[in-house]
Amino acid sequence: MPSHVLAILNQPSADAAPHERGAAAWRFADPASPNVSALDLGATRGDGIFETISVGNGVPQAFEHHLSRFSRSAAALELPAPDLDTWRAAILATIAELEPAPESFVKTVLTRGVEGDGRPTGWAYGAISGDFTAERTAGIRVVMLDRGYRHDVEKTSPWLLAGAKTLSYAINRAAAREAARRGADDVIFISSDGIVLEGPTSTVVFRRGDTLYSPGTGLGILDGTTQANVFRYAQSLGLSTAFELATPAALKAADAAWLVSSVRLVAPVRELDGQQLPIDTELTAGMNEYLRTLRD
Repeated sequence: MPSHVLAILNQPSADAAPHERGAAAWRFADPASPNVSALDLGATRGDGIFETISVGNGVPQAFEHHLSRFSRSAAALELPAPDLDTWRAAILATIAELEPAPESFVKTVLTRGVEGDGRPTGWAYGAISGDFTAERTAGIRVVMLDRGYRHDVEKTSPWLLAGAKTLSYAINRAAAREAARRGADDVIFISSDGIVLEGPTSTVVFRRGDTLYSPGTGLGILDGTTQANVFRYAQSLGLSTAFELATPAALKAADAAWLVSSVRLVAPVRELDGQQLPIDTELTAGMNEYLRTLRD
């Protein structure tokens, strides 16, 4: 069985015409071959959305949460609404076609398609995940960078698409390069008025006493799928969970902090802007085991 699989959807949205009338809902294609037009607005303008779904032993994690967020992102960009039944079936078919592995992922992409055509482009790409043992155990070094807008930008400037998971990742990639220049592994964005936001590809979670906190939604950040499951795990242990408008000082004073995401899962922050942070080894291991074996 292949270690990576590509399924191209014939009709990603019921609100638009299919690419080929009478054809199957999706077809498998060679991931290494050209499959997207050079005129596709996803390639030329970054005009599209995506989700990355972690798969544990063949089971997609936070599946419906990811699909719901996919739909919300499409609505924010005024893309044709994804046909979730078709996407759900294509994703499951991609997983079934993929070589069995303890950890893999499926990335779903929906673009506006070729300019002027009116038909969106959609595909699901599945692959075996990399080895994140070091990040999950030894932890990561993180720097905080100013994102350049206020924490309430989602309300004041909705046209900036804050909180939508779009293909426009140039800024996030630039932030990762800046982190590397500073000798760090990752980034936590801070709003221009001093509020902790999120990582370029992750959600911030931190512990203070017996409570786990996250910046939450409504801050122009993503509704974290992994964060939601981390909170469920914490609650099963009797810990409290809450959302908080946190400052950088509050984060540095935390008893432990993590960046959580769908593929890397839970990575403890061992250094923040050069300051050492404690690693909660037992809780981190429990979180990662819970996420790896989750059945939802």
